[in-house]
Amino acid sequence: MNTIMIVEDDLKIAELLGTHIKKYGYESVIIQKFENLLDSFQKVQPVVVLLDVNLPNYDGYYWCQQIRTVSTCPIIFISARSDEMDIIRALENGGDDYIIKPFHYEVVMSKIRSQLRRATGEYALKISERIVKKNGLFLFPERMELRLKDKQAFLTKKETDLLEILLTKSPLLVKREVLLEQLWDNYEYVNENTLNVNINRVRKKLQDLGIENAIETVRGAGHRLHVTWTKDENE
Repeated sequence: MNTIMIVEDDLKIAELLGTHIKKYGYESVIIQKFENLLDSFQKVQPVVVLLDVNLPNYDGYYWCQQIRTVSTCPIIFISARSDEMDIIRALENGGDDYIIKPFHYEVVMSKIRSQLRRATGEYALKISERIVKKNGLFLFPERMELRLKDKQAFLTKKETDLLEILLTKSPLLVKREVLLEQLWDNYEYVNENTLNVNINRVRKKLQDLGIENAIETVRGAGHRLHVTWTKDENE
């Protein structure tokens, strides 16, 4: 049974979410003790986490980081915070999506199904191991790992999908609409800044590997990946 873990300190909202989720054939587990949330996660082993930002002791950003140390399970933030920086912070700390309260339950279910398709369902990668490479840069989609020479970087699922698209098309421009459609099934619900956040996160990880100015943004059109890096003098 696919289990959705609900981390929400408003018990009424959590119970309403749980009831709605069960109508669609999923199991739900509502967390009511937040001191050892990572232990609860490892015990439940959910397929998706619905995570509030405002929690006792430590906030949702902290717990998202902790979950990311042990799992790539999709994490959808659900919060009353609607400021753009809150959304950016959620995504930069490892979240896959963000829903602003008040919300429609159908939107929540749509996003859950979308994440499951990406992670384990019809859109999940079926091949056991693949390598996408260009100019010495190696992407291992199943491992969500990026390598250049002796350096490596670990990616989130969304970062991996985004980079795979850009690598496969490089040096061609990929339209913004194409990226949105391929990364999110129901992209009309996606905040317009969400793609920009993921672009910047991938750009930073490429920079950490030594690839400067890797992703070119063409205003009003899309994005293009350039894989160029400076070789060491001894190479």
